[in-house]
Amino acid sequence: MHGEDRPLVWLHGEIKSPPFSAAARLDAGVLLRRLQRGERLSMPHSRPMPTIGARCHELRINDGHVTWRIFYRVDPDAIVIAEVMKKKTQSTPEATIETCRSRLARYGRHKED
Repeated sequence: MHGEDRPLVWLHGEIKSPPFSAAARLDAGVLLRRLQRGERLSMPHSRPMPTIGARCHELRINDGHVTWRIFYRVDPDAIVIAEVMKKKTQSTPEATIETCRSRLARYGRHKED
C-alpha cells in the first residue's frame, strides 16, 4: 500500500455480490480507492452530507434500476464507512442520518480509549 493511502474502516455494511451487481461492486471499489488515495470526489459520484456531520458524504452507486448509497466520513487517518443502503426515496431517511451519527460518535469514543 502507498504511504499516503488511508485504510477503510467499516462500521456497518458491505459491497459484496449479491446484492450489488459485479459492475456496481467494481464501481464502488474504484471510488473508495480514489478516496483512500486522498482524492476529493464531487457530483455525480459523491455529495456532502453535513446533516450527518463534518467531513461526511454519500457515495452514489448506480446499479441498473437500483441506486446504492455509501455514507462515509473522511478522517485524517481513515475513510470511515457508516452505512451502506439501497436508496428508495429522493431524500435520505432521518433514521439513516441518526444511525450514521450514532455509529460515527461511537467510533470517535472508541478511538479515544
